[in-house]
Amino acid sequence: MKPPTECRWTFPSPELWPDDDDIVAAGADLETDTLLYAYAHGMFPMFVNKRNLAWWSPVDRGVIPLDGLRITRSMQQSAKKFTCTVNQAFTEVMTLCGSMRTDGNWINQTFIDAYTQLHEEGHAHSVEVWNEAGELVGGLYGVRINKFFAGESMFHIETDASKVALMHLVQLMTLDGMELLDTQWRTDHLESLGCIAIPREKYLQLLASAIQP
Repeated sequence: MKPPTECRWTFPSPELWPDDDDIVAAGADLETDTLLYAYAHGMFPMFVNKRNLAWWSPVDRGVIPLDGLRITRSMQQSAKKFTCTVNQAFTEVMTLCGSMRTDGNWINQTFIDAYTQLHEEGHAHSVEVWNEAGELVGGLYGVRINKFFAGESMFHIETDASKVALMHLVQLMTLDGMELLDTQWRTDHLESLGCIAIPREKYLQLLASAIQP
């Protein structure tokens, strides 16, 4: 797809973003054009409370190099007992990602509706992990623009299920010649899987390259 260059809102350019704050804008909406424009310019939305929408671009951005995913023996063994699919239960994955968060939940119905619309238009995708009983026990979802994938959230009900979803995503991205897997922030959990933090400026450079057709 052609990288989005316009939307109905005027976001501040990166030169005007604060150097010491992950929040770079506020307001706007969650329409498809707004979301795609924001992701293409290094921002993603989260509510700072139930009413106020903010746009974030972390000063230190979390990314997982596609050749740097740490796959443990446990993950390899778990992968054998699970089945992975893509885009088979997007809304359910997103709902479960929201309902199982313990660190503050921005994935409310407004977000679910907006990203489901993105999904229906071919821009947002999910990876599902099923156990042998055919139950959805893990997964992740995010937004794709050409060779860039913005990982939004993941969940697991059974051990290693979210890690297996991530393994599957990285495999698919590698096979498709993609370049950049964004995790928003580097958490201890993601760091154990190979996530690194890079400066915002470097991230924006990598992003600009990855979103080109």
